[in-house]
Amino acid sequence: MNKRKRLGDLLKDAGLITEEQVAEALASKKGDQKLGDMLVEKGYLTEKQLIEALEFQLGIPHVSLFHYPIDSNVISIVSKEFALRNFLIPIERKGDELTVAMNNPMDYFAIDDLRISTGFKISPVIATRNEILQAVNRHYNLTDSDIEDEQEQDPEEAPAIKLVDQLLEAGVQLKASDIHIDPQEKKVLVRYRIDGVLRTERTLPKNLQNSLIARVKILANLNITESRLPQDGRIKMNINKSPVDLRISILPTVYGEKVVIRVLDLSNAMSTMEDLGFNKINTQKYKNLIDQPSGLVLITGPTGSGKSSTLYASLNRLNTDDVNIITVEDPVEYQIQGLNQVQVNSAIGLTFANGLRSILRQDPNIVMVGEIRDSETAEIAVRASLTGHLVLSTIHTNSAIATIPRLFDMDIEPYLVVSSLAGVVSQRLVRKICRDCKKAHDPTPMERRVFERRGIKTDVIYKGQGCDSCQNTGYRGRMAIQEVLVIDDEIRNLMMNNGTMDQVRRYCLKEGMLFLMDDGLLKAKKGLTTLEEVLRVAKVE
Repeated sequence: MNKRKRLGDLLKDAGLITEEQVAEALASKKGDQKLGDMLVEKGYLTEKQLIEALEFQLGIPHVSLFHYPIDSNVISIVSKEFALRNFLIPIERKGDELTVAMNNPMDYFAIDDLRISTGFKISPVIATRNEILQAVNRHYNLTDSDIEDEQEQDPEEAPAIKLVDQLLEAGVQLKASDIHIDPQEKKVLVRYRIDGVLRTERTLPKNLQNSLIARVKILANLNITESRLPQDGRIKMNINKSPVDLRISILPTVYGEKVVIRVLDLSNAMSTMEDLGFNKINTQKYKNLIDQPSGLVLITGPTGSGKSSTLYASLNRLNTDDVNIITVEDPVEYQIQGLNQVQVNSAIGLTFANGLRSILRQDPNIVMVGEIRDSETAEIAVRASLTGHLVLSTIHTNSAIATIPRLFDMDIEPYLVVSSLAGVVSQRLVRKICRDCKKAHDPTPMERRVFERRGIKTDVIYKGQGCDSCQNTGYRGRMAIQEVLVIDDEIRNLMMNNGTMDQVRRYCLKEGMLFLMDDGLLKAKKGLTTLEEVLRVAKVE
């Protein structure tokens, strides 16, 4: 029995990875990160392959925790902290034997610790990391009876405090972008938005509503006594050792105040241009745009399409000692060292337009305006880009080309738009196929037609079957699809001579510009996303 064999050797024996990949993963490992997790993160193997290899090589069975009836009596044998730190959860006890689901059943230190601390013989089984985290969050949560018992205790340890901590912790672990606390008539729902889809995780008793919301308000320095007006705030804290920025929005509804917490995980915030999912052609075009000394570069797309991430990644690339970068944002999402970030405050008259005017007196090289919402901001941004500044901003339009008439509609002189606009990126987020259950299949005639209409040949497309890793959705994680419109002399000519957007579009097609649809279909062809996802966000033209 290869009892004490190391994970890397085991995976090499199974022919899943090479010596070089193990060395690279070991070099990239952060702190106490497990080798298996790093290999999965780098894409050298999927979590399912990892589990199958361990199951086969070690003869340790794999369990699906979604369907496993976990005995609630055994949960108390192991502390929640220990379970989270080592990615394990006790699931069953027979006599003196404790069955423990583990993400890494070769973590002999954890097994020895458990044996000594509990006095039981430990029998490990394998489960995915995601399932263990969700099971821990489900089973270690305060039950209603705990809440009743704790009402009498020290106010510092009141259930609302623990409950809010738990909800935030679960949100960060499940990689939720938003946490909703929804008051209903007789209960309170807690919902998480994961990969762009909202789902209900917990239902809480109605009598907890007020203390729960009061706790959130205290954390965000909001007015506890005000419950009839909307309020906004933010909280900076560490959750599971990683810095997290939380934006709080409170809205009065008929059943009480609804709270939405936007989770900005700062450890993931510093994305680079490479993380954005631009394809090779678009990457080069976009880098050329932002490396120019002046001009207006706009990023467009609906709310929640990753525009801010693209802006911050661009600023990251431009953030060097020899340039002065100033931003004016509402709100400042990520605070980045080396940038001068200004927070809009309309109540005292610090609007985008006023902020931008003052910024231009601060000798900036690069200016980032969170959003162009009105003619005044647009006009100053355009003029700033004409006086030798690189201006980055976002605007709400449906496509890159549609941005041109939108700027004209904002009452800016066409010749100013023509001379200042350097380029536009339009982007959308699509869900990525879960790598653990990805299956290839033949495209139907209709699917084949969609590809052929854009001049792309494909004999096979991919879908996620649905598995435990992705909670049977077939998707896990999101990526961006983009189109990059570079304004060249020909497009400037068309704009000056009142050319239609259709003419601009035809010219771009002739020049080989990749539209949103094309980028999406190429990514679907590679098996990164599905055709349904692409059609959901990009219109068929």
